[in-house]
Order: sequence, then structure tokens, then C-alpha cells
Amino acid sequence: MTDLTTFLEVGGPVAALGGGAAYTRAKHPGVYWSAVGLPISTARLLSSYGSVMEACGLSVTPSRLRVLVVKATTRGEIRPVPPRRGIIRPTTTGLRLRLRLAPGQEPADVAASAERLRHAWGVHAVYVTTVKPGVVDLRLVGYDVLREVRMPRKAVGGSLKVPVALREDATPFVRDYRVVPHGLSLGATLSGKSMYLRHLVAGLAPQPVALVGIDCKRGVELAPFASRLSALATDPEQAAELLPVLIKEMEDRYDLIKARQRIAPGTPNEEITSDIWGLPEQERPVPVVLFVDEVAELFLVATRKEEERRDEMVTQLIRLAQLGRAAGIYLEVCGQRFGAELGKGATMLRAQLTGRVCHRVNDEASAKMALGDIAPEAVSAACAIPAERPGLAVAGDTSGGWSRIRTPYLSLSDAAETCRASAHMVPDLPALETFRPSVPAQPVESPANPVVQPRPVTG
Repeated sequence: MTDLTTFLEVGGPVAALGGGAAYTRAKHPGVYWSAVGLPISTARLLSSYGSVMEACGLSVTPSRLRVLVVKATTRGEIRPVPPRRGIIRPTTTGLRLRLRLAPGQEPADVAASAERLRHAWGVHAVYVTTVKPGVVDLRLVGYDVLREVRMPRKAVGGSLKVPVALREDATPFVRDYRVVPHGLSLGATLSGKSMYLRHLVAGLAPQPVALVGIDCKRGVELAPFASRLSALATDPEQAAELLPVLIKEMEDRYDLIKARQRIAPGTPNEEITSDIWGLPEQERPVPVVLFVDEVAELFLVATRKEEERRDEMVTQLIRLAQLGRAAGIYLEVCGQRFGAELGKGATMLRAQLTGRVCHRVNDEASAKMALGDIAPEAVSAACAIPAERPGLAVAGDTSGGWSRIRTPYLSLSDAAETCRASAHMVPDLPALETFRPSVPAQPVESPANPVVQPRPVTG
């Protein structure tokens, strides 16, 4: 009886502590990492650093001077030397440390051993980035940060920059239109494509930029943001009228740039420009971001008359993609599929869209449309996205690099409220005034007439 009492006195709290740790790890991985995972992984790293580096083949033969010193002082065993390690810096999601590579090593050697390092130090993933020649940064992620997305506090935007998602290495994925002017986002129904678009609109709303939308689903995706939009087309007929206006706006901006290029003798170099960003601020036209949702609707035709209209619209979109960047006009194209089967000009337009984001798709061919021509290795990753993780996507660009990202949840009402609060930021563009959407009056909530809040679609 005494033994049973002792067991209950000691084992009870231990079992409760273990159960609490297991619950915290499953439901609150960030808290578990800070309280338990961080000290354990740090101890593993410090105690096994040399042996792990040697097992991974990252240690090198010591220099002759080091060999002579060891023989003269300790007469101990001459062991390989691991890369020099910097200070371990804990973060809310993992650890960071820098390694100075030994002569003859390259960052690819460390990246090839990332999976071994992950298991040796008990973390979720290890990512390697080059800081400068001979120095690499190891980012150890303690848990799956894409399971429940929490954007970093330091994920601040800027001019035409929107931190729209979280990468799998716990860094923010920033959509920068100055660096990647045009983008393509593909995804099946309920894959999170609309959430990605919602974040872009809400992130750009407080900035001095004109937002233009083409939403051929009768405006159901972009109409809630009407208070912040400078123009909105809700069917192919309206889009056919809007696109020529944007082409004319682009040509007018090129005329403005050309006027500034009448270079006189003695003109300072900083006043010579080839795009709107080189113009003086008081002369610089406001940038324009064009959102095209369900781009396939612009390609589908039923009659020859519609085919002529389609060809004209596609040509205008290609011109905007090819020439719009210097004029400050940027494209964000969204759809479920986007390939040669849509018709003439589809492949040419896709080639101009540098940034690619592929959400869950229904077939491998759709993933190849988005990523096959820029990052072939990312196609298999895009095909492996599970349906129970909406918002998860693979982002790539023409450099060949790619990464998994996930967009955090943003309710439609919150995004619409952000646009309403930023309605005063709508710029004055007389050419687009005809296409400015009407903003419905806000219903007044009362006990007899409660306001129905939009709910997310879950099935």
C-alpha cells in the first residue's frame, strides 16, 4: 500500500506534466517550442556539434600548424575540424547560427546535409542561405509553422510591398511589385487563391496606388472592395471596354517619360529616366495594379464575334504585361488553369508573368502550367498539397528558386473594412472614372434588421 501511495504521489504529477506537454505540443507548438523544444535542441547542438559535423562529412583535415600545436601541447588524437560556429540566436520559431566554411567547402555541402542535421538536433527543418562568400546562415525551424500561420511582427510592407504569406522557413513572403512586376496565381476551388488575392488588395489599400479589377464572376470576389477600387469590370464586355483605357493610360505615361528625356547639356544623371520612378515626385503618376480574377473567362468564346473580342483583349493584356512595368502598371492574374488550351496568346501572356504562386490543383498539368517552365522541381511539391490545408501554395520565380508558403486567414469583412477605411486613398484618374464601381450604402444594424456578417466557405 505504501508503494502504491508513493507511486501515485510521484507518478501523478509526472503523468499530468507529460500530458500537458503533449497537449501543448499539439495545440500550441510555439509555446511548446519556447518552453521545451528550444532548450533541448540547444543542448543537443552544443553537445554534439563536432561529432555531427564529422558524421555529415562537413569536417576537414586540420592545418599543419594546428597539427603541430596539438602534438606539441597535448599529444592527443588529431581529429577533423568542423566549420567555425557563430553565436546561437534563439527565435520564436527556432534557432539561427552562422557557419564559416573551411577552405574547399561550399554552401551546397551544408545544404545537402540539412536532413541529417534536422534529425541530429531534433528540429522540424533546417534551411541554409548564403550570407557572403565562405559564410552561411543556418535557420533551424522548431515546428511546422505552416500548420497555424502567424505572421512575424517584423513583416512590414512598403511602397508596393505586401507581406502576404509565411514561408516554411518562418520568414514572410513579400509580394514586391517593384521587383516582380507581374504575377500569376493558380489554384482549384477552395484552395486558398481568393484568400491570397484578398490579402493583396487589403495590403495595397492603404498605399498610394490605383487598384483596378476584372472579375468575370459578376464581381463576387472584388465587389466587396469597391470603395477602394478605381475601376471594376464584372464581365468580358466591360473588360473589353476597360483594357483599351488602360492601354491609353500607359501610352500617355510613356509620352510623359519621353518629355523628360529631352536631355539638355548639363542635365544631372539622376534626372535622366526610363520609367516613372525616375520622374520627380510631383510629376510621377500613381502606380496601377490590375487584378484579373478567373482569367479563363476572358478566353472562352461561343461565337466568332466573341472570338474577335477575345483576341483583342488578350493582345491588350500581353501589351500591358510587356510594356506596363516602366509605366507603373502591374498585373496580378488569377485562375484555375492557364495554358495553351485556352487559345491563342495564353502561353505568350503567361511567359510575361514572372511571379508564380500555385495553390492546390486538380491535376499535374495545371501545376506544370504554373511552375514547369521556371522551377520544374517545384511541380511535385505543388501536386502534394493536401485539400485540408487551404492557403498552402508553392511560390516560384524565374530565378528557379521556390518555397512553400501559406496565407493566413483574413475574413472578407475585415478586408472590406480595410478598403472602406482607405477609400480616401483612391487617386484621381479621370480616364477610369467611368468604370468606378458604385459603393452601396452600409445597412444600419437594428434589432429588427440585423446585419448579416459574411462567413467563410468551408465545404
